[in-house]
Amino acid sequence: MTETSQNTQTNTMRSGILIEAAELRVVSLPLLTPFVISTGTMTSKTFLLLVLKGEGLEGIAEAVMDPTPDYLEETIPGAMGFLRDVLLPSIIGKRFSSPYELEPYLAPWRGHRMSKAVVEMAFWDMWSKSLNVPLKAVLGGVRERVDVGVSLGIASINETLDRVDEAVADGYKRTKLKIAQGHDVKLVAAVRARYPDIKLTVDANTDYGLVDLPTLQALDEFNLDYIEQPLAFDDIHDHAQVQAALKTAICLDESIRSASDTRKALEMRAGRVINIKVGRVGGFAEARAIHDVSAAFGAPVWCGGMLEAGIGRAHNIHLATLANFTKPGDTSSASRYFKHDIINEPLEAVHGEMPVPSNGAGIGVSLNYDYLTTVTDHFEAFSR
Repeated sequence: MTETSQNTQTNTMRSGILIEAAELRVVSLPLLTPFVISTGTMTSKTFLLLVLKGEGLEGIAEAVMDPTPDYLEETIPGAMGFLRDVLLPSIIGKRFSSPYELEPYLAPWRGHRMSKAVVEMAFWDMWSKSLNVPLKAVLGGVRERVDVGVSLGIASINETLDRVDEAVADGYKRTKLKIAQGHDVKLVAAVRARYPDIKLTVDANTDYGLVDLPTLQALDEFNLDYIEQPLAFDDIHDHAQVQAALKTAICLDESIRSASDTRKALEMRAGRVINIKVGRVGGFAEARAIHDVSAAFGAPVWCGGMLEAGIGRAHNIHLATLANFTKPGDTSSASRYFKHDIINEPLEAVHGEMPVPSNGAGIGVSLNYDYLTTVTDHFEAFSR
């Protein structure tokens, strides 16, 4: 540890970190190929990027809300206003000794978990850098690399088979197929016929209802590891009815936004697997609580993805080092989705394992500002 790092760490432990300024960008990163799910088609990944600054440190995070409310209710325009007018003014100019001290500034506001998450996650990065340790160390992670799988968007059966061939050849440890009504059983049957033994899952992105139970039961025949979020984004009760009628485990995604949701879902047996997306649940503090509640129920968790660029992927990798992340997550190689990433360090899986980024403390990656400038649609700066 350098003398400067030692001094920064000592000062942080004594007085906390003063947040002096922030930068907020809207970034639009082109995808190599369109990504299709039941709710729509994405040709670029548009997201908010937040940088918190103070005492020579930077904390960086991506927000995961979409331009329109097609995943959950939050949107980029709404988040911009909430961050600009409420959250950032409330924390800039204040000192925080740990990320948990942000809670009184975030808790009073209803919803807006994705907006709260980007602030909290950026400070976790900043705080771990002040301590000169990787983010996984302060989160309680136990691994140097994490198992990852691929998520394949909706395509024709033949095109999907080609994509599965590629994923299997690359050694990914789980293949997830996006499904929708009318594009489900035949697709899964074709993939399973070619690959009888791979770990295979499907993700419905809320496209089904109780009336579709026969279709979901038909998927029981294909030895799936789980069926992800078949019913509505705000539903737990009906998932319990479906889970009772299936042999295959249900994995809950959109329905889980807190540790309380997790407890209720697992008590009701609405699912047997939990997908944790740190941006969806409000940040690392809540993600860790969901992890712990799930472990107490004996329910495995995995780290879901939102087509994040390099900053968001790095955060996800660090989170997935916690002990109960026992199923492969969504953080596959960034080069599957982007020709150029916004970070300098490549995040590439090797034989289905993603190494924890290790270029320095915190999230272990750095922004490529030259390229970032070319894909920034909007920029705002805030200071004391």
